[in-house]
Amino acid sequence: MSILASTIHRGPLVRAQKTVIYGPEGIGKTTLAAQFPSPVFLDTEGGTHHLDVARFPAPKTWDDVTKTIAALVSEPHEFKTLVVDTADWLEKLLIEEVCRRANKTSIEEFGYGKGYVVLAEEVTKFLASLNALLARGMHVLLLAHCRIAKFEQPDAAGAYDRYELKLTKQVGPLIKEWCDMLLFANYFTKVAENDSGKKRGVGGRERKLYTTHTAAWDAKNRHGFEENLPFEFAAVAAAFVASAESKPAAPVANPIEKLADLVAGKEDEVNAFLIARQQIKAGQSWRDVAPDYALRVLGKPADFLTAVSALATNGGAK
Repeated sequence: MSILASTIHRGPLVRAQKTVIYGPEGIGKTTLAAQFPSPVFLDTEGGTHHLDVARFPAPKTWDDVTKTIAALVSEPHEFKTLVVDTADWLEKLLIEEVCRRANKTSIEEFGYGKGYVVLAEEVTKFLASLNALLARGMHVLLLAHCRIAKFEQPDAAGAYDRYELKLTKQVGPLIKEWCDMLLFANYFTKVAENDSGKKRGVGGRERKLYTTHTAAWDAKNRHGFEENLPFEFAAVAAAFVASAESKPAAPVANPIEKLADLVAGKEDEVNAFLIARQQIKAGQSWRDVAPDYALRVLGKPADFLTAVSALATNGGAK
């Protein structure tokens, strides 16, 4: 049998979903998220206090976040959806961590936008660490606030207002590219015109989920949903049915302990590499790395060992 014949498969792939729901504050995003399959909340802003839901203690540092993800990956549990409430507050924690590592008081201190480049790299790593949850059959739902920003198309004269994720301009696109569904939550408002020709908004109480891109907001879905849906989980439940019926993977053993075989005989080189990459401090060992970093290493072990070897060959990192 040829390689092509043995490796190419047809048909949809069943897997957990990556979803982002964003919209104005107070519209009910958290309450909606509570309707998702067996959710557990990583409540970064304390927005779940009024709901009877499972939640982790509010993370105070980025280390709290990575330990939470690692626990969901490695320990047995019955949760089927991780809800991050909200992504913009999660970004604030990561900015604090980036500044702490570089001994800066503000991300602007890096100069020339360098701090935001580092931030984007760390967000990319965080999103990659969520793959281990998806492999377990666990959905990931990110909630976020929105803001209104002026937008100017390169090929058109004039600018207009549109809704966008309340994230830095480096992080917002990464989140939008990462997710399977980007849903915009807003109030449905009609514009009516009176006898004098003056226009005014009518209604504004009915909530909707918008699933496709328009000039006024970003949205996408890969399930053929209508352009706007009722503000309830039942409206998008079809996207989660197939993955709910699939058998979730077994818990991943402690990711740090699983590094033992990989680093055997290379402990000194690995430790030097991790110190150079600011993953551990001087005097620490590979056993002190963050669980999410360990998961990324285990995802691409050959690449990791190649990088370690290259650093050892070159005699240090710049």
